[in-house]
Amino acid sequence: MIDILDAILAINPEAKCSTSNNDIDTIRWDSGQTPISKEDILVKQTELQAEYDSQEYARNRKKEYDQLNQFEMQFDDDRDGTTTWVDKINEIKGRHPK
Repeated sequence: MIDILDAILAINPEAKCSTSNNDIDTIRWDSGQTPISKEDILVKQTELQAEYDSQEYARNRKKEYDQLNQFEMQFDDDRDGTTTWVDKINEIKGRHPK
């Protein structure tokens, strides 16, 4: 879940504020800070969440890719004339399509 402060910092990386329990109604802006409207924050939060959600397949693939010893698989395939590595990558991609 993308929180309120993530959205604020995406709009203005220099912003200084605090909030309680990720509640937009409790934002306290530090002295000298120009507040960002709640509407703009919520729009940015929705945008960031959609972007994050759209990459779930990539996060899932990476978890599985990281468990493979890919260089050894490639070496063994080259040496043995097999396609174990390609088969495993295609299997993972099949489980987690774009």
